[in-house]
Amino acid sequence: MTVLPDVSASLLEPQIAAPTAVSPQQVARRLASIFALSAAERDAQGGTPKAERDAFRTSGLLALSIPAEYGGLGSNWRETLDIVRTIGRADSSLGHVFGFHHLMLATVRLFGSPLQWEAWYEQTARRQWFWGNALNPLDERAVSRSRGDWREFSGQKSFCSGALDSEMLIASARDAANGTLLVAAIPTGRSGVSVAQDWDNFGQRQTDSGTVTFKRVRVENHEVLTEPGPLSTPFACLRPVLAQLILANIYLGIGESAFNDARHYTLHESRPWHAAKVGATDEDPYVLGQYGEFWVGLESARVLTDRAADHLDAAWACGEALTEAGRGEAALAAATARVAAAEAGLNICTRMFDVAGARATHGALRLDRHWRNLRTHTLHDPLAYKLREIGEWALKQRYPTPGFYS
Repeated sequence: MTVLPDVSASLLEPQIAAPTAVSPQQVARRLASIFALSAAERDAQGGTPKAERDAFRTSGLLALSIPAEYGGLGSNWRETLDIVRTIGRADSSLGHVFGFHHLMLATVRLFGSPLQWEAWYEQTARRQWFWGNALNPLDERAVSRSRGDWREFSGQKSFCSGALDSEMLIASARDAANGTLLVAAIPTGRSGVSVAQDWDNFGQRQTDSGTVTFKRVRVENHEVLTEPGPLSTPFACLRPVLAQLILANIYLGIGESAFNDARHYTLHESRPWHAAKVGATDEDPYVLGQYGEFWVGLESARVLTDRAADHLDAAWACGEALTEAGRGEAALAAATARVAAAEAGLNICTRMFDVAGARATHGALRLDRHWRNLRTHTLHDPLAYKLREIGEWALKQRYPTPGFYS
């Protein structure tokens, strides 16, 4: 088992305490317990969670998914995704940027050559780099032009989660000559790259999912991921499978957090409705029935999400020998898990006030953040289209067609 230095409760301070070896899960749980204390307050503030991002850097968890031979912790995807869920349960914005960091690292591995990803793995592990997202394939405003031994990127990308306060970006642009999507790994601080602080949505308020502008940015040819390139092989097409599972685990973390908050309020603050004729809210049969529904939804989503992570690990282990069918099985499992986690989470986040009562709507509690966070996330990749993909399999035995969202 990979171990890390023990991180003290003063994690958000510059120093690290006791050098006792602990597991990545223990470090993640300790981080999560600290993040949870300020989650509601930071939700109100929005902006960049600089101290919390630095805590990730100090913790060593930014190297979680990097193989040990490159200086990383060597965790598989089941463990990595479980830690994404743990962080997301405490603060879904932090779970989001942490999960996307590992998605960006996986993008380099899946789309790039060994000469590229081995070097970036080693540097990330050694320097504890944070990776941000400026890929968004649906936003085609960024254009690339060949300049001989380098390329120029110019334009903008929206929904660039985690770009602020990152060391590296995964960026994309359309080739002006032929329309091909080019994906590259570049330093965030490179001349011509500008990351705006323009994210002010009602949910996921500390993900910095705003705009990145490229103004005649020089991208070296060796920074463009062309071997094998984006979604070019069944193995490369595991990138959207991982993306779907990161979302599923964030959704599940939000649902679990909403459940825990509702449960605590019901047990310690709620007053029974007079017509129930019971001494305490936890004796109300209608309240108990709703908690039963919540639990069934969460348990079902947990089983499906963990099973899908195992499918991903099995597919990942195949490497370039992965078949289209093997990739299809992993994609189907991920899609099923994502729908289950989203539906279970939205049900709890919407109905938690039915079991907690009117006092739970007090603004200072900010319990509405669970619904706001989950709703913001689910709108970016509509569940209706995910269900259609699952239906294609259920009715016609057709696997999801590979794409950035499937």
